Amino acid sequence: MTSSATNAAKALPYSESTDTYVQDTVRWLERAVIGLNLCPFAKSVHVKGQIHHVVTLAATAEDVLAALREELQGLANAPAEVRDTTLVVVPHALQDFLDFNDFLGDVEDVVHDMGLEGTLQVASFHPQFQFAGTDADDVTNCTNRAPYPTLHLLREASIDRAVSVFPEAETIFERNMEVLEEMGMAGWLALDVGPHGNGGKSIVATVATDDISPTRGPGV
Repeated sequence: MTSSATNAAKALPYSESTDTYVQDTVRWLERAVIGLNLCPFAKSVHVKGQIHHVVTLAATAEDVLAALREELQGLANAPAEVRDTTLVVVPHALQDFLDFNDFLGDVEDVVHDMGLEGTLQVASFHPQFQFAGTDADDVTNCTNRAPYPTLHLLREASIDRAVSVFPEAETIFERNMEVLEEMGMAGWLALDVGPHGNGGKSIVATVATDDISPTRGPGV
């Protein structure tokens, strides 16, 4: 695993450690994505250290796009055996899910403008993610919830290889819904895969002790 801060973060007039954001993301990856087998393809690249974790402390969508361009180019230039995929974590911008959802259109435009369509694609996760037609506290929304707004940069070739060895890839979504429904929101919160403060304490747990129900999932 490799990790870094983007130029947008380094340009800030103050210093902020990104370690907690990376640790929270890895915890979510290991306990939820891999632990619950929500993505059968994630374990291999994680174990091999082929996931590049990037934290951008950018506070505006424009600066996030600048960081995205940098990381898309970096992934395109890197050998797949060294960097197969990249997670861009955005802890200070796009906190509202509707704003984030609208922002994904700009993300698609960037991939197109860089001539990377068919080579790279961008998936997304958000702590407030909500499928259309569901309630905010529906546990199935947690399949796409991460501690912070996150852009997942993937190689099309890697996706094709993964699908070729998992011929029933279309069943993953239905299986994930069943897993989340069986464990329920209490089970999801017990995984402790939300954001943590500088002291390492779960922010969701802190909210719960203040008698405010964290029914919208981690990071909300």
